[in-house]
Amino acid sequence: MYRAPVDEICHTLKQVTGLGKAMAEERTGDLSADLLDAIMEEAGKFASEEVAPLSKQGDQQGTPLDNGVVTMPDGWKDLYHRWIEGGWNSLTGPESHGGQGLPMSLQTAAFEMWNSGSLAFGIGPTLTIGAIEALQSHASEQLQDIYLEKLVSGEWTGTMNLTEPQAGSDLNALKSRAEPVGDGSYRIFGQKIFITYGEHDMTDNIVHLVLARLPDAPAGQKGISLFLVPKFLVNDDGSIGARNDVFCNGVEHKLGIHASPTCTMIYGDGKFGDEAGAIGYLVGEENRGLACMFTMMNNARLLVGIQGVAVAEAATQRAIAYANDRRQGRAEGYDGDGMAPIVLHPDVQRNLLSMKALTHAARAISYNCAHAIDQEHAGSDDLDWSGRAALLTPIAKAFSTDVGVDVASIGVQVHGGMGYVEETGAAQLLRDARIAPIYEGTNGIQAIDLATRKLPLDNGAVIAAYIQEMKDVCEEVRASNNPQINAAADALAAALDDAEASTNFLLDNLKAGAKQVVLAGATPYLRLLGLTAGTVYLAKSALNSDEVHLGDRAALMNFMAANLLGETASLRATVENGAETLRHAGSLLAAAAANA
Repeated sequence: MYRAPVDEICHTLKQVTGLGKAMAEERTGDLSADLLDAIMEEAGKFASEEVAPLSKQGDQQGTPLDNGVVTMPDGWKDLYHRWIEGGWNSLTGPESHGGQGLPMSLQTAAFEMWNSGSLAFGIGPTLTIGAIEALQSHASEQLQDIYLEKLVSGEWTGTMNLTEPQAGSDLNALKSRAEPVGDGSYRIFGQKIFITYGEHDMTDNIVHLVLARLPDAPAGQKGISLFLVPKFLVNDDGSIGARNDVFCNGVEHKLGIHASPTCTMIYGDGKFGDEAGAIGYLVGEENRGLACMFTMMNNARLLVGIQGVAVAEAATQRAIAYANDRRQGRAEGYDGDGMAPIVLHPDVQRNLLSMKALTHAARAISYNCAHAIDQEHAGSDDLDWSGRAALLTPIAKAFSTDVGVDVASIGVQVHGGMGYVEETGAAQLLRDARIAPIYEGTNGIQAIDLATRKLPLDNGAVIAAYIQEMKDVCEEVRASNNPQINAAADALAAALDDAEASTNFLLDNLKAGAKQVVLAGATPYLRLLGLTAGTVYLAKSALNSDEVHLGDRAALMNFMAANLLGETASLRATVENGAETLRHAGSLLAAAAANA
């Protein structure tokens, strides 16, 4: 059973990001180290004792649809209401609308625990949090006054409606339309697919944020507007009014996250009301909807990244527990009777330590991304925090979710045959993890974003500052008098050389207009940077550790440096040399498609 690693989470927040320093300098409002510890302790307790026990039941029951009504698994509605009564949905919400105004980094850590308990549970509030930020940033005061308080409390939930059958990653093909009514509202028509928590029975209302085109909108992404479309209209006194013309027409049967309803939503079919068309309200400016939606998407991308961390943590805990219990063969140094626990076998140890190191690395990257967002919002000027947050977001999303799949897969391997059956829960973690590299922008798109948009920020100064910061940590490692720490210096330095050389290669090719070369190297580059940054953060964790935990943290750093970080050399070679072979081999695929 999952137990939230509260001590390690708090250590990472305080010692591996800058949150500890910010609290010491009283730059975090009422948040202190003691309060942080108390909040995380309570969040961990709720995740371990309330959320995790319902995960398997949710996976088995799913979310059946009957005549447009989705029924959540047994106990989930009560669980959700206990969760919002604890104030967990409002952690970072605006204080003006009932939120607590706490840092994003704290919320990110809490969301790790919810998702470790159940990925299907954690993804629902993720979309609500994103809707809150989008409305807070772009909606009119009138819309904020009507909807924000209920969303911040969690009394109502929010969704994000982008995808259509013909418009996935390429929103140029979006066809949903919005027709002005004349009173400031619009009637929305169209179909949206893959809408997470688009319909459920946990709350009285669901607030959909929907991308659609106005009648005179220009073609392409420049002609997309964002609309707020509630499931139920809201009366002037704030009470629930008439049913809007939007309904769920189907729930997907998925590989994993079975307790998260993934819905096909129909807008404007005439199913409800005297006149067809779902009533919606413009958010932000006409034809500027994608910019508004990206406020929500960037928030969601970090919180999806933390899903990768969460499932990796749960899989690691489960695998370590199993390896200590399962007995097979003999092991060197084992003096007990009968077969030895498999945790004593070197290959199993390698698997388990790989799981643990990658999990810690992904956690540190994600928390540092959240801290950069906090500093950006706070207006801190000691660094280009906006650039740092932009740089880290695709890494946090893609590297962490890849880690989630990799670690969950290794967890199945550790369990052996028992991992391949559902009894142990290892298979569910792998099934649940597999969606995270896909939704909220596939990891390939994250890599393209990193290589083509984030590296050139401020003419390369943002990535240069980040690499220099990592080099400074490497020098601290090298200068340490503790042999447990300085042993990793050479491996760290080599990886940083690979990261810097690959970065310069991509920037040079961007300037030269060789975009295909950059696109070919984008995904291996993102993994190279993720492995390097993750190991540097493990080093920072060891450097800032207390004596009680120093040995363990240094050992994990040294394991990753010696066993996983060497991959950066081959990734660099792929970045620099892979485009030509990809072009030639890709022609075979294009020929096959042409002949199909």
